[in-house]
Formats: sequence, structure tokens, C-alpha cells
Amino acid sequence: MKGIVFANQEKYLTTLRNKPDALIAEMEEFALENQVPILNWNAAELLEMLVRNSKPKRVLEIGMAIGYSSIRIARQLKKKSILHAIEKSKVNIELAAAYIDRAELTDKIQIMEGDALAIMPEMKKKYDFIFLDADKQDYEKLFHYSLKLLKKNGIIFIDNLLWHGFAAARNVPAKQKKSTQIIREFNKLFLNTPSLQSTIIPVGDGVGIGIKVRK
Repeated sequence: MKGIVFANQEKYLTTLRNKPDALIAEMEEFALENQVPILNWNAAELLEMLVRNSKPKRVLEIGMAIGYSSIRIARQLKKKSILHAIEKSKVNIELAAAYIDRAELTDKIQIMEGDALAIMPEMKKKYDFIFLDADKQDYEKLFHYSLKLLKKNGIIFIDNLLWHGFAAARNVPAKQKKSTQIIREFNKLFLNTPSLQSTIIPVGDGVGIGIKVRK
């Protein structure tokens, strides 16, 4: 959940944050204590606003972890809308299912267990909104699958595109060099995809937002 803004800026923004409800606060604390990567709260608020405003009927989440963003998305959906969430970790799925049940959103969120790289090529119906937050080494392939599944005028929201600040850093720690290079190359692809109107915003860990302007 750590953001890429300066520490004093992050602290200031946190003081302005409206207090989250008990379940969201519990999930954030669990993720922090157990080092589970979830969407930064500030980026999550942006995600909620986009979902609420675009009124998607079908949403796809690729990499749901413990269901933090799933719940935040589903709470913004209209009555007949649905979120399909792909996750391959059995441990995460068990935790997410319990949180989703407590949130009383089992009718809005359908968990799809397995590897997104295997699941997505078999999917036929398209989506109005796609949230990508999976293994970074798979981003390029998952992005191409996402474009095929995204409707025209649909929105794609992608997390971690500034990669803890390393994407813009001159000196990158050795253990982060490979992942940083992957993100840098992906960002070029994302911003130069002809079918998308796209941008990267320095919120949270850096989020990419794209609107599909052509098939």
C-alpha cells in the first residue's frame, strides 16, 4: 500500500482521508501486517470514482489478492452489475471469500480460481471496465488479453506503473532491476497503444488509466 509521493505529502493526505469503515480498515491492517500487496487507499478512491461514474455492467479484476479492491469496486456497482475476479492463490481466495461474505457482496463478486493467462484466452464476453493488478512479469500478455476483452469506450485501470518510484529512478537496487525494466517497457507499450487514450497518474504506486477509443 505504500505510495510514491513524498512522505510528508502522504502524511498530509492521510490526515484528510475520511475514516474508512471497519471492514476496509481491518483489511488494510491485515495487508500491512502480513505484507499482502493491495491497492493504495488513495488509488482505491480514484478507482471507486471511475467505477461509480462509468456505471459498468461487467467488470473484470485480474489479481484480486484478499479482495480489498474487489469489495471497493463492487460497492459502486449498480444492482444488476457483476464483478469477475481472477486469483490463483488458494490462500488469498479463502481470505477474500470470507471478507466478501462479511461485506454481503457474494451476489456481486464471482471469484474465478486459476491463472489469468490460462483463463482469459477462453473468455468470450466483453467487459466495460478492467482492473489489472497481477504479477508484473505477466503484464504485457495480460494487457493484450485485456484489450481483446474490453468494450469500445471501456476503461482499463492498471496498478504499480511507477513501481515504488523505481521506474523513474536513476539508481535501482539490484533485486529490483528486472521488475523495474519490465514496468518501464510496459509503460511505453501502454502509452503508445493506438486503440487506447491513456495516461499514467502519480497516485498510490502509479496508476495507468486507459479508455478504449477503437476496436
